[in-house]
Order: sequence, then C-alpha cells, then structure tokens
Amino acid sequence: MNRRQGWPVTLREREVVLRPLRLRDASVLREVRARNEEWLRPWEPTYPEMPVNTNGLAPYVAMLQSIRREARQGLSMPWAVLFEGRFVGQLTVGAITWGSARSAQVGYWIDSAFAGHGITPTAVALAVDHSFFGVGLHRIEASIRPENRASRRVVTKLGFRDEGVRRRQLHIDGAWRDHICYAITAEEVPQGMMHRWRHGTPSGPSIEPGSGPGSALGPQGPNGGQGPRDPASPHP
Repeated sequence: MNRRQGWPVTLREREVVLRPLRLRDASVLREVRARNEEWLRPWEPTYPEMPVNTNGLAPYVAMLQSIRREARQGLSMPWAVLFEGRFVGQLTVGAITWGSARSAQVGYWIDSAFAGHGITPTAVALAVDHSFFGVGLHRIEASIRPENRASRRVVTKLGFRDEGVRRRQLHIDGAWRDHICYAITAEEVPQGMMHRWRHGTPSGPSIEPGSGPGSALGPQGPNGGQGPRDPASPHP
C-alpha cells in the first residue's frame, strides 16, 4: 500500500486554494497567528507543560519540519489555506490511520480578517473529497468545543454527523476541554462534499458573519498542540 498516494497535491475551488505547507511559510505563519492570538486562543490545542506564547521563528520552523515529516510518512496532509493568493489559514488532515480503519481527523483555523467569506467550508470540502477519492480514506472526524458554535456550523452544513461529546479530550487554553465529535464517511457523500456544498445540501452555501477559527487538531501552532495520539493522531 502506498501511504503517500495523493500527496503532495494542490487543490483549488475558485479563489480558495489548498497547497502543501512549506518551510518558508514560517514567517507568514508566525505573523498571521500572532495577529490572531486572541481569536485563536480559546480553541488552540496546547501541551499543558508548554508555554502559551511563542514569539520566535524557530518553533514555527520546527513545527513545519515535524508535520512535513509526518506527511512523508503518510500520516498527515498539512495544507496552507490561500484566498486570492494570500495566506489566510491552515488545514490539516492528520491522525491518519491505515489498515482496516482508513480514518483521519481534520483540523483548521482561519485569519479573523477573512472569516465569513465561505473560505473554511470550501477548504474543508476540498480536503475531505481528496481524502476520500484521491487518497482512499473512509472516515473523517472533526473535534470541536461545544462553545465554538461558528465552527460547528461549518461541519454541520457540510453534512458531518454529531457523534457525541468526548469528555476532557484536549488541553486547550489552560484546561482539559470537552469536544463534540463530528464525523462523515465516504458513503455519505457519493458525489463529493464539494458537490453538496455547491448545490446547497444539506443546508447550502452561505456566507455567515464571523465563522469561527476552526476545529481542534495539532500540530497546527508553534506549541505543537497534538490531537489525541491514541489510537493515532493534527488543530484549531
């Protein structure tokens, strides 16, 4: 089995582009995340033993090296989210498990200046379709804090199912937080999630004010906040 099937790849839907993260993204990643620190903090996975604030460039370079290494091993697909050619966020399909599971988790965050433009659901739909039909995964999960209503709207409008609360699943913003597990399988989107998003099923394309930063899955930030590593596990 080729665990790198379908990677690296660049995906596009009009002005929204997903391209593989590069080491030279470290500077812009630091700049965007620093500007959005308060926006991301309530949803940002962290290690409880690591400091919340990381201002230097080195941790970002180390984080990018780590997730690119996971990508080479077929364990994640880390993308930069671009809108009209500008870096506006990050999306990772990570925690990829092969064998009989063929499952993964999706995590994402977006610059607050670009929230509400339909970028996040478009990016998620692109990534899910590629995971199912380009890579051969079968199930994708998204873990989102109950308080993050905007991010929950993103996945529900795309057809993810609410599978219940996972108690104290991730360490976020100084404490262990509950998350709702949302999931979808390839059988539920036979024509693709982008087709569903374009054509308005189940709830249709819409631009909502202030769509939230995203769902949880590390490593997405300089603190290397990892999602659950058992059974295998990357964000906000």
